[in-house]
Amino acid sequence: MTTVNIDTDTDAVTRRLEEGMASGVLSFPLTSFHTDGSLDPDGFRAYVAAQIATAPGAVFPACGTGEFFSLDEDEYRQVVSITVEEAGGRVPVVAGIGYGWAQAARFARIAEEAGADALLVLPHYLVAAPQDGLVAQLEQIAARTRLPLIAYQRGQVAFTAASLKRVAAIGTVIGLKDGHSDLDRLQRLTLAAPEGFLFFNGASTAEIQARAYATVGIPAYSSAVHAFAPEIANAFFTAFQDGDHGTVDKLLRDFYVPLVELRDRVPGYAVSLVKAAARLRGRPVGPVRAPLTDPSDADLADLRQILTTGLDLVGAAL
Repeated sequence: MTTVNIDTDTDAVTRRLEEGMASGVLSFPLTSFHTDGSLDPDGFRAYVAAQIATAPGAVFPACGTGEFFSLDEDEYRQVVSITVEEAGGRVPVVAGIGYGWAQAARFARIAEEAGADALLVLPHYLVAAPQDGLVAQLEQIAARTRLPLIAYQRGQVAFTAASLKRVAAIGTVIGLKDGHSDLDRLQRLTLAAPEGFLFFNGASTAEIQARAYATVGIPAYSSAVHAFAPEIANAFFTAFQDGDHGTVDKLLRDFYVPLVELRDRVPGYAVSLVKAAARLRGRPVGPVRAPLTDPSDADLADLRQILTTGLDLVGAAL
């Protein structure tokens, strides 16, 4: 097994991320495209600057919500570079990387050159793999970048407790984002992990499951809602942190549950609806790229009503 020694930079990034996770939601910004599908760097700069101004715990450009899978390497470089510039060191920047380890390493080098603080390793492409292969994937990437890594288990990637111990022994792997929502497995993973290893809830519309994750020691979460309505996301985070169950219940019942029910109508709406909601608020994000599709007119009308309700609940306007 390849072992990379933890250096002071890794320790510092881990501390900053731990502090950020305790102080705010984790922001996964959308990537801005023109109507012809080309990258819109100016629109993205304006959008990500507005996102960072709402004080998220960290910002994760070019990940699933940011349509990493549709970006070429030059576009990826621009997205990460702009995010780093706009963050200006105020919040950690964790860039997405993915596919097989060889291609992931190429994106890692780009992110490192652009000034990212760490990397989120998205689930590998296409194939199912045994536990040894899942660990080896991270070992190969870690051997090719100095940046700290956060593993993302979702889809075909799911670590056992034994494998997580091996992953955590790779000195620059500092955490795990979970998208499976298997609480039994998660409890085993948190118990197997070394002290200081970071975990966060990465389920789709993570607020729905925030309470459940917290019961196994994972209160931190990413928020797709933050990408279009940081007012709602931050109000939920504050109520959740303060134990304000009445506000949490009201936001869940009247906003988050209807949003999830709309999201589940069409595959890909976990990104497409988020981007459509941002456009409804005048954000310069443009359309999604194929194979995703933008929502139908009927679904947009429902989305507008759900968004208006949520904003009303927190005293904000569309």
